Amino acid sequence: MSAISMRAAGKTYRSYRRPHDLFWSLLSRTPRYREWTALHPLSLEIPKAQVVGVMGVNGAGKSTLLKLIAGTAVPSCGEIQVDGHVAALLELGAGFHGEMTGRENVYLGGSVMGLSRRTIDERFSSIVEFSELGERIDQPVKTYSSGMYQRLAFAVATAVVPDVLIIDETLSVGDGAFARKSFDRIIGYKKAGATILFCSHSWHQVEAICDRVLWLHEGKLMLDGEPKRVISAYMDFLKSLDRPSDTEAAPVSAGAVGAAHLLKVEVGADGVWGRELDLWSEKSELAVRVEFESDPKLPAPAVGLTIVGADGWAVTSALSISDGVRANRRPDGSGMIEVRFPAFALLKGTYWVSIFLLGDEGIHVYDRAERFAELRVTQAGMELGVVSLPREWRSPEQEPPVPGIEDATHPRL
Repeated sequence: MSAISMRAAGKTYRSYRRPHDLFWSLLSRTPRYREWTALHPLSLEIPKAQVVGVMGVNGAGKSTLLKLIAGTAVPSCGEIQVDGHVAALLELGAGFHGEMTGRENVYLGGSVMGLSRRTIDERFSSIVEFSELGERIDQPVKTYSSGMYQRLAFAVATAVVPDVLIIDETLSVGDGAFARKSFDRIIGYKKAGATILFCSHSWHQVEAICDRVLWLHEGKLMLDGEPKRVISAYMDFLKSLDRPSDTEAAPVSAGAVGAAHLLKVEVGADGVWGRELDLWSEKSELAVRVEFESDPKLPAPAVGLTIVGADGWAVTSALSISDGVRANRRPDGSGMIEVRFPAFALLKGTYWVSIFLLGDEGIHVYDRAERFAELRVTQAGMELGVVSLPREWRSPEQEPPVPGIEDATHPRL
């Protein structure tokens, strides 16, 4: 049996230009509204334990789809069936009351999720422990910082292992250490066999954790399939609109104490270090050196970088763990890692280097230094494009033709 079954389900909204138009529409039975479709009729079958990514530009219908499945919106047509308990991380803290204490809001939020008081009683201690609020749980929520508020909301929303988990851009909440903990909890649900719908602009995270991806545009399903294929088609579409990729649009807690953060970043070309560098294509050596601090109790972070062109599109990237390299650290969690690109292969043009400090799995981003250095590349040859690929030319020595014998493959006409 499917965890989620949609049969021609869609959502249409009505907008009235003036408030009294609704009254006159009901009275005269004459439409005085305009309809717009947020999600066209869609049929889907999502098996249990499958992780499905949802991608699309703003206004594509992603949030509408998730709300329909979560049951917080009613379809205008068709029907939706969901098997099991649903936990939806759509708007963290929805339903919290600022005048009430954190303790009271735990019970309020849990009841909104459909949890019984007994279940909330059993989970209360673990919710407080996960949220890291301690004695502040008995203070009014209006006195909380935004980070404290997010931590409590996330702890309540994920207090019970759901059959279906719906996530709308909430993989990173609170500071860096808590963001890592929240991410680990979601990955734990994946390993436990929960069905997960994950809406995100970050194709890197979608490709890393999803088994299947849906691409929506203007309320219509454009493509449904294997992550690499769908993401590639989506990025080609963005490029056709002359829009940079939203690769790194996921929220990040930069400089997060207690998790990991960048201390120093250096970029150099042929021994010269700086933020604006000149290189010769296929001759210069590019070096990137990163110093970081991290929590020694957590696994060593990974380091990644992207090089983007003038149009904002990534030309190439590198990730330490993908190359089989783990950063060495001192006992206090600090360390340094360096990567070098000999015979820099990009052709003439202007490029920018961005550096990222990630979790040990290479998915969660702790800190970043975007467009940290500008690279001005000059070339000697006449090649076109963005990269010079290694190559070999061969032209075997030709045997002279034997007089009187025609080439069988090319007979004389």
